[in-house]
Amino acid sequence: VQLVESGGGSVQPGGSLRLSCAASGFTFNNYAMSWYRQAPGKERELVAYINRAGGSTNYAESVKGRFTISRDNAKNTVYLQMNSLKPEDTAVYYCNARSVRLYWGQGTQVTVSS
Repeated sequence: VQLVESGGGSVQPGGSLRLSCAASGFTFNNYAMSWYRQAPGKERELVAYINRAGGSTNYAESVKGRFTISRDNAKNTVYLQMNSLKPEDTAVYYCNARSVRLYWGQGTQVTVSS
């Protein structure tokens, strides 16, 4: 089982990034997918959730209207489009797959700084 995140990097405030999480080794469309993040010295927090079919999503209040989660079940991939980025969005972002089991990716760093 693998969840491999990509797309992180450094960006100025107001900029955009698109994270991807490629899944393998399990039946992707049987799993709800989420993005979490963890900033230095803080607990890991849920950023966005999408159900198995992609028809239902939820977001943390802090990212509503700025971030969009989506999935492509044909490509076994989940995405997080992040717009209007703020310095407080700086964190390691993790992909999560949840069904009868729980899987985590290794994380990708996002840094928002001028």
